Formats: sequence, structure tokens, C-alpha cells
Amino acid sequence: MAKKNDSGATVGYEAELWQMANTLRGSMDAAEYKHVVLGLIFLKYISDAFEERHTAILEEWGKEAAEDRDEYLAENIFWVPPEARWANLKVQARQPVIGQLVDDAMSGIERDNPALKDVLPKDYARQALDKQRLGQLIDLISNIRVGDAESRSRDVLGRIYEYFLSQFASAEGKKGGEFYTPRCVVELLVEMIEPYRGRVYDPCCGSSGMFVQSIEFINAHASGNGNGGKAYGDISIYGQESNHTTWRLAKMNLAIRGIEGQIAHGDTFHNDRHPDLKADYILANPPFNVSNWGGERLVDDQRWKYGVPPKGNANFAWVQHMVYHLAPEGMAGFVLANGSMSSGQSGEGQIREKLVEEDLVDCMVALPGQLFYSTQIPACLWFLSRDRDGGGNRKFRDRRGEILFIDARKLGRMIDRTHRELTKEDIDRIAETYHAWREGRDYEDTPGFCKSAALEDVRKHGHVLTPGRYVGVEPQPEDTEPFDEKMQRLVAELCEQQAEGTRLDTAIAENLKSLGFG
Repeated sequence: MAKKNDSGATVGYEAELWQMANTLRGSMDAAEYKHVVLGLIFLKYISDAFEERHTAILEEWGKEAAEDRDEYLAENIFWVPPEARWANLKVQARQPVIGQLVDDAMSGIERDNPALKDVLPKDYARQALDKQRLGQLIDLISNIRVGDAESRSRDVLGRIYEYFLSQFASAEGKKGGEFYTPRCVVELLVEMIEPYRGRVYDPCCGSSGMFVQSIEFINAHASGNGNGGKAYGDISIYGQESNHTTWRLAKMNLAIRGIEGQIAHGDTFHNDRHPDLKADYILANPPFNVSNWGGERLVDDQRWKYGVPPKGNANFAWVQHMVYHLAPEGMAGFVLANGSMSSGQSGEGQIREKLVEEDLVDCMVALPGQLFYSTQIPACLWFLSRDRDGGGNRKFRDRRGEILFIDARKLGRMIDRTHRELTKEDIDRIAETYHAWREGRDYEDTPGFCKSAALEDVRKHGHVLTPGRYVGVEPQPEDTEPFDEKMQRLVAELCEQQAEGTRLDTAIAENLKSLGFG
């Protein structure tokens, strides 16, 4: 029997479902199949939530009330018209017209729910989509074990949706990784800046992973810890995504969990859809080292307080855009390529220097390699704060003139041949180190891992922010083995290895001879 985790979902069930669904993909490209599967999972979610409410109203108030759309909107449940209800699609799953029926269902839901306008995929009737496999996929999703209402609306289907997002990102490689930030990286960002209340903003939100994890963080700490015991806290979500297809994924990813947010579509640099926003928390994973971002058309932009970003690299355009949108006591945590910590090209060094001298940089974290699906470029985390004097409502200590450096490059574990992830223990260690330093409790520099550096030290290093320059070297255990004994042992081990090599060569030669090759 499968194990249960703390959330109540079946451990490994998402993987099992993914394997079954992936076998139905056939020759279809992962990028195309992604929308087929995720669209159906979304449809199953809103239909299940609707049917539960429908049954309750039917039993209490009767048939007329059960078909009153307002009864559902009042409970933040999408209205699902009769033709879009999952039970009807399941019955027709093996019919040749199933593709058209799914398209009609998606269109009906968008028609009756303005919040989903232009969000849902509606190309299931296309000739290239194998209708037999589509029917099998509907049967498969029909069997998702959703448990009780809370698991269905907040947990199991949401977990499956997120798991499928990660698997498609892996299958698509660089292309897929553009819309998906690995969960462990999001968890680390959220755990470090602790967005309990206020306005949370992501200017390049991808599939909305930062927002989902912020809500999960608040739920995990709902017994208190800063948010007064409220499960959802008092947070407002603002995001923007330039890719229309990814914007649709983001809207569905939030809706499948019942999370409301103002997610806009458009180019953040050239069409900032939240121009007046001052965010309490900013979480982001901007695309690394973008060269064609149109910087030549924004030379005089008011966001470039610390210097005009180079036309050939958008890294410091993203940094300054986020600083511009920070509230007076706001904090930002974001991912950038490692080059951002040391580059001096095209004025980047001067921009970084001004950020440091303005006392905005709170903490820098060097990440291990192979965390991202989209790139093998080494990455780091930046944490900026406008509340470095310890004022405001956070009760942090005065950190002006100091920066915390954390070198986490040796942490993490390999989950397959090419991808690494940070474990919960890794995330807790990094976050707790930052919190202890920030709050002035039980913090100590650890050689090879963390160092609280004075601004003067950073100046001596030319305002380079690479943690390895500051944390030093991890102390090595003292070698107490006498030299003569050590050499004798190493020579014996070498002789044994040579003897083993000779034995293997002899065995291979004899096998080849017996097969007629020698």
C-alpha cells in the first residue's frame, strides 16, 4: 500500500499517474501534449468542486437553486454549464466526437466565467490529436483519487498539476524550463523572506509557482509564526508574464487552488501592467542573460536609478525594475545568473556598486549546479531589503553596513543523471542561517559556508558579491596517520588495484578467445 505524506496525498501517486499519462502521448511533442493534459486536469478540478457544491444545494434547497449560478460564485466556485460537467464527458470519452465535446466544454466555461476568458485550451478537436488516446486520457483522469473536499480543492489535484508542470519542464528541457522554477528553489526563496502579509509581486511569474508556494508557506505556518493564525494571511498577488501560453498556465495554476491574483499578460519592461505597485515582497526567477530585451528603447527610463542596464544583458534591468517596485519596507528575493555577482562589463559593476553602497543588498546565496531544467548556467539568489535599519514591523536588527554571504554550492542531492535538488534539510539550514543573522540570535560565521561581511570588506573586493570570496575554506580534518604508514598503505592499495586490472584483462582475453575472436 502506498505511503501517505503529511498533506494526505499518496506519495508516488503523482509519478504513477504521470507515467500512465505519458504512455498515451505517443509521438506528440511534450510542449503540445502539456496543454492537452493540464487542460483536462483543470477541467476535472472545477467540475469536481462544482459537483460537490451542486449536490449540497440540491439536497438542501432543491433543483432550481442547484442551477442558480450565484450560489456557486458566492463560494468562490466556478460555474460549470451542463455540457462541461465531467460526468458528461466521461460517458462520451470513447466517441469520435470527444475532441469537439471537450472544446465546447472549455468554451462554455470561459463564456460563463469571465475570469477564465482566453485562458483554457480549446483545440482538442484538431485532426492531429488522436481521439482514442484522448478518450483514454479522460478515463485515466476520471480515476484520480481526490479524497475529501479539502484535498480535492486545495491539495491532490493541485499537487498533480504542479508535478505534471515539473515533468513537462524536464521533458522539454530549456524550452520548458522557461515557465517553471524548480520547487526547491521556490521553497528556499519563500522560506527566507517569509511573505506572510501584504502585496506579493512577481514581474516574470511563469506558471505562478512563486505565488502557489507563498500560500503553502502561510498554510504551513498557520498556527501563528507571524500571520496571526490565518491560513491564507492578508496577501494580495500581482504578477506579469510575457508569454501568452505561459500566462494561461499561470492563471490555471492559481485557479486550481482557488487563489485569486492579478496576473497580467505583457512585456514587463515595455508594458508594465502594474506601474504604480509598491510591493511588500517580490519573488522572481527572471530569464538569465537576455540579450534582446529592447533596452535601446528604454535608455531614459525612470526605473534605472542606479545606472542604465547594458543593451546586451537584461540582468540588471530586472534588478532595478524590482527595486523600483519595492515598498519603503519591502524585501525582494530573486534568482540570477552567477555572472551578476561579479560582472564589470557595460556598466554592470557600477550598478552593483551603487546597490551595495545604497545598503540594499542583504544576503547573497551561491546555489549548487544542475538545479534548473532551462539552463546549466550557475545561479545565485539575491536578497534585497529597504528595511535594513531594523525599523518597520519586522523587528529585525540593524544590518546596515553588513551583508550575509552563504555558499550552498556543496548542498543538494542528485535526483537523476542531470538534475539536482535541495533537500528540506538544506533549505532549513540556509533559511535558518539567514533568519538568525537577520534577527540577531545565535548566528556565527561558519568557514566554507557563511560569513557576515562588513561593507569595507566588500569594497576591498571591488563590490564583487560572490560568496566564495568571503566565506573562506571549510576546515579539513587533521590527518594523524604517520607518513611512513600512509605511504605503505597507499602502495599496497595501488598494487592490489594493478593486480585486479591484470585479472580482468586475462578474463576478457579468455572470453574473447572462447568466442573465436583470439
